[in-house]
Amino acid sequence: MTPVQLSLPKFRERLPWRGGDLQTARNALTRDHAELDAWPGTRICFAAANGDQLSGVLHKVAARETPLVVLIHGLTGCEDSAHVRASARRLLESGFDVFRFNLRGAGPSRADCRSMYHAGRSDDLRLALDGLVSAGHGRAGIFAMGYSLGANLMLKYLGAAGKSTMISRAVAVSAPIDLAAASTRLEAQRNRGYHRWLLDRMKSDWQGGPLDIAPEQIDALQSAATIREFDNGVVAPLNGFADATDYYARNSARQFLTRITVPTLVLHADNDPWIPVDSYRALFGLPATVRVEIARGGGHVGFHGREGRWHDEAALLLFRAA
Repeated sequence: MTPVQLSLPKFRERLPWRGGDLQTARNALTRDHAELDAWPGTRICFAAANGDQLSGVLHKVAARETPLVVLIHGLTGCEDSAHVRASARRLLESGFDVFRFNLRGAGPSRADCRSMYHAGRSDDLRLALDGLVSAGHGRAGIFAMGYSLGANLMLKYLGAAGKSTMISRAVAVSAPIDLAAASTRLEAQRNRGYHRWLLDRMKSDWQGGPLDIAPEQIDALQSAATIREFDNGVVAPLNGFADATDYYARNSARQFLTRITVPTLVLHADNDPWIPVDSYRALFGLPATVRVEIARGGGHVGFHGREGRWHDEAALLLFRAA
């Protein structure tokens, strides 16, 4: 196993984005939209066994072979999430090919999917990787970077795949490695605004296209007052889990970390308002391949630093490492 030995820069907040909430909200408040026109994208689709069509956008920096970085968005996100586009631009500028992957039913793939992604649907990442490799992409290596729910899914894939993984280096940003703890934190009174915003977007995404769903799940979807109720009445039964508790227990990434065999950087902020830092501080027995870095500040998928987005700079250090 290759240990992760990097000298990471210290995270320093970029003014005026001070504190976990402003760091978290900046992506939405500023409506940043990183331009990628210099690297025209090509849409690539993948057919799932049930007929769902997943998709993403591939950007190549040049005709020469260079490592391909797969970017995996978070809950209610897609290929055009602000943090995905910002990372894509930084990576492309640095000489890496990029694939902005939409999880099942997200963004442009919504109209072509009758089922939806969830925090542990890591087989869809395997489907995309198989498709990319079969099409001849990533011959110089495949790296991955996941954000929030997408980071949990990516870590689960890495641990479950073990030595058979098609990803050779990975970065997880603000992953809810304990899904139950994250759900509880989001329901806290201080997160009431975040929680309502996420739940409304979840309901909108699910109802934004075709669904193979029973009437009782439609009722549960529309009536859910919390994300846990949504997971309990919709996500869990549609994906073979007994309830939300079972869904969280079987898909939380923390139990897969010890089985990861490739260099993996797991980044988190001590003031993330959505994901409790205690979930990270409780980790033990990790392999040398997994490095957990808890920054002082940064919020949830924020890390807006004085020298740029800290998680992007940390990722570049790992991806460039010999």
